[in-house]
Amino acid sequence: MKNAANLVIAQSGGPSMVINETLVGAVLAARGAGKAVGKVLGARHGIDGVLKGDFIDLKRPSEAFLERIAKTPSSALGSCRHKPTPEDCDRILEALLSRGAGFFLYIGGNDSADAARLVAERAAAKGAPLRVVHVPKTIDCDLRGNDHTPGYGSAGRFVACALRGDDLDNRALGGVKIDVVMGRDAGFLTAASALARERPDDGPHLVYLPERPFSMPRFAADVKAVLARLGRCVVAVSEGIRDARGTLIAAKFSTERDSHGNLQLSGTGALGDLLAGEIKRRLGVKRVRADTFGYLQRTFPGIASETDAAEARAVGAEAVRHALAEAAAGAPVAASTIRIVRAKGRAYRVSFEAAPVQTVAKDTRRLPDEFIAPAGNDVTPAFVAWARPLLGPLPPCEVF
Repeated sequence: MKNAANLVIAQSGGPSMVINETLVGAVLAARGAGKAVGKVLGARHGIDGVLKGDFIDLKRPSEAFLERIAKTPSSALGSCRHKPTPEDCDRILEALLSRGAGFFLYIGGNDSADAARLVAERAAAKGAPLRVVHVPKTIDCDLRGNDHTPGYGSAGRFVACALRGDDLDNRALGGVKIDVVMGRDAGFLTAASALARERPDDGPHLVYLPERPFSMPRFAADVKAVLARLGRCVVAVSEGIRDARGTLIAAKFSTERDSHGNLQLSGTGALGDLLAGEIKRRLGVKRVRADTFGYLQRTFPGIASETDAAEARAVGAEAVRHALAEAAAGAPVAASTIRIVRAKGRAYRVSFEAAPVQTVAKDTRRLPDEFIAPAGNDVTPAFVAWARPLLGPLPPCEVF
């Protein structure tokens, strides 16, 4: 009797608060598939672990232990940012097939989807029966074809809670506070700061996104106007803000790039220092402070969105079901991705759909125009309505 194909799972790219929910959702679905799946293996540190033969048996841990893993932030299997070369793809394929793999699930963002595409194309060219499924994850919420992505709701919740706390601090001491939020090309995460507002004078009072050109004189004028109105100002700004020519403001301070060619933006507080310095110099404000949230947004314990966690687990299970259904139907071998689709209507509901991995690989989407205020320094009520069910209720705070 022919042995059942094994299933290999790996995590890639930046960690998130709920990426392990996706991992556990996939593992439990595979373990519950009976004889349709042989071994369930986890590759440590993404495709680097595949290349090194570093695998663990994911059928051995108890379900209770897996549930604790699911609630733990960051990538339990480890991660990587490795763009595979054609030679790497041959070696990855050989390593997977040598372990009897018929299914390969790669959890990650658009760069991870592109890596999955490259491996799948190599498998197809060699006639290898390997089904590759990209499973979505990114706190940036920038995967095309998805209403949102697992990881975004929890990171957005962190941003909103942090801005709510900063607004209270700013109320007490005054001045200007600037918070630099992750987001290279898409402003979804910075925009989430707007959900911190409960009262008309709550911050953030200004929100700057990569989708609109950033002007230092306009920035200073915006802050001056808020100070004149409220006597204080809280600002949320994306690390990916660009000038009118499309040049990253942060490019003045960083030249380091990752293996996918992306400029490193989150390892320094230089952008916040620049903006704070400009406000001091242009407006003469004495108390100006800046914080760069950096990697805190990705893996902060105890703050995950319940909606985000539930959907992250569901998308992992759906990836396994899709792979098994394709195999049972004898469908042509091709790489797929699982997309999150929001139902129309006032009630919040989502469904999961399989699509060709090319629809999400490499390129990213940006915050839609209807979510950005005409002045370019805030978001619209439409964005707040869209984001609210993803982040969930925030801790209530009161002021005199």
